[in-house]
Amino acid sequence: MEENKLSERVTQDAGQRRSGRWKLFAVLLVCAAPLIASYLSYYVIKPEGRTNYGTLIDQRTHPMPKLSSTTLDGRPETLENYAGKWIMVKVGGGACEQACQDQLYAMRQLRTMQGKNMDRVERVWLVTDAQPIDTVLIRVYDDMHILRVKPEELSKWLPVDKDGKLEDHLFLVDPRSNLMMRFPKNPEPARVHKDIAKLLRASAIG
Repeated sequence: MEENKLSERVTQDAGQRRSGRWKLFAVLLVCAAPLIASYLSYYVIKPEGRTNYGTLIDQRTHPMPKLSSTTLDGRPETLENYAGKWIMVKVGGGACEQACQDQLYAMRQLRTMQGKNMDRVERVWLVTDAQPIDTVLIRVYDDMHILRVKPEELSKWLPVDKDGKLEDHLFLVDPRSNLMMRFPKNPEPARVHKDIAKLLRASAIG
């Protein structure tokens, strides 16, 4: 009799554990559903003739590292501080010649072009050296995040076009802090805007 009761209890415990695992899985699936839906609607369930301009990045091969980045005044801060938003990222030295300034301007315009969704987008300039940054640039783009980071940390994370450099590209990070897209050197702003706008419309997060 005791053996039967023990067997029943073991069976019940096993059933409860299985039920608990399924409930946990269901909760995780519900939390991830908005982002999964945005990826599927944009990249899988495509109307005929629709293509993305930016290059889709496989997050499994380019996971975000724990960057040892800091603000200009030396406080530790990373891209994960802006999780929950879509993040446009550019990389470059502090000297910021004309090509760099063009990218900063393009990022600001691309965010503004999102209209009512612009607050869902953050802009980050990852500075890869100790060069001082022109105070005029800092004032002009005072709503953009500027972080200093070691270039070797970025070269292991951010993929570039063949024969390209990190400074050539703008990158897009999704609200779950996954690297998602890379835009080409000297991109067409209208086409970049179109990609970002579609993602914002398709996504219920960020």
